[in-house]
Amino acid sequence: MAHRIERVNQLLRREISELLQRQVKDPRLGSLIAVTEVETSVDLKYAKVFVSCMSSDEEKKDILKGLASAAGFLRKELTGNLKLRRIPEFSFYWDDSIERGDHLMQLIDRVSSKPES
Repeated sequence: MAHRIERVNQLLRREISELLQRQVKDPRLGSLIAVTEVETSVDLKYAKVFVSCMSSDEEKKDILKGLASAAGFLRKELTGNLKLRRIPEFSFYWDDSIERGDHLMQLIDRVSSKPES
């Protein structure tokens, strides 16, 4: 991946996180949402935004719906905040790596706490 795209991805991740924490007022997005990664296309037209939050499956669906409805607001705000020629269109995806990591840690703890025979 080009160094420029990586920098744009990091910049978008940071800015989207700040906007979600400070300016988005959607009640579906009330819990702490972590933007874990942004993958931007080479032409900067599209970006996949991966988010994570400790919540139930139903809440996850509501969060993704809330993020999809806030995508236009996020683009408008980023247009004013960033000096990029083009702000990509966002599509949001759930990143379950935190839950998988937590599950693996529980398995490791369970195995390590068993008495040796």
